[in-house]
Amino acid sequence: MNYTDFYSSRSDLDAEKNAPNHMRWRILPMSETCLLIEFGQVIDPYVNKLVRSAAECLMHDPLPGVVDVVPAFSSVAIHYKPECLKHDLLMPLAMPFERLTAEVEARLSKNLIQWSCPERLVKIPICYGGEFGPDLEEVASRCNMSVEEVVRLHTSSPAIIYMLGFAPGLPYAGGLDSRLSLPRRSTPRQLVAEGTVAIANNQTAIYSMTSPGGWNLIGRTPINLFDARSEPPSLLCPGDRLSFYQITEDEYDSILEQRQ
Repeated sequence: MNYTDFYSSRSDLDAEKNAPNHMRWRILPMSETCLLIEFGQVIDPYVNKLVRSAAECLMHDPLPGVVDVVPAFSSVAIHYKPECLKHDLLMPLAMPFERLTAEVEARLSKNLIQWSCPERLVKIPICYGGEFGPDLEEVASRCNMSVEEVVRLHTSSPAIIYMLGFAPGLPYAGGLDSRLSLPRRSTPRQLVAEGTVAIANNQTAIYSMTSPGGWNLIGRTPINLFDARSEPPSLLCPGDRLSFYQITEDEYDSILEQRQ
């Protein structure tokens, strides 16, 4: 199976029925080389769309001195080189972060509303339970439902990736059915296998590489989420919608063999 089999075509974002009449943000200096644009402090689909739109706006035509733009759940970090910011005759006594803040404010105020971030639907095969999802039965018990019901609710949850983080290519996807809402485990595991699918705090995460982890492990995907030799190296990106579907161990092994 080729990776292109897991994709549907891109489409523009749907118009927001309950979008606010105006967009609010604040810009804070985080260090001598980083600004943070905050759109709020909540995990919310509309807020996250503003975050992604702002990141696209700033990356499309980079401001002088900016070396990286990093979107998160409800904020965008702007990493920059202060020495590369030109002296502004209108702000002769301003610090570098103040000059950059003014430029970012002007850019967002003028252009943010024009940006409509594209989305993809990405199909993710998952082998649930057993050695791949050692917490599945416990999750079912704590949620007062059967294992089959947990799998059904997870595969029908409208997951959307809010951000990549913790490890390269690791997605945090919101939209998990509220009936599967559980906190993180009290004791994290030292090693969680690459591809493991986990839930916690109304979200689904997929471990892109073997690493420590404290979420509830319910399954594993044979899909490779990160390859440093590829361009881009991450299979997924913020804004992608995920469609989870169940596969057998034999199907898991078959897909894994085609990666090698």
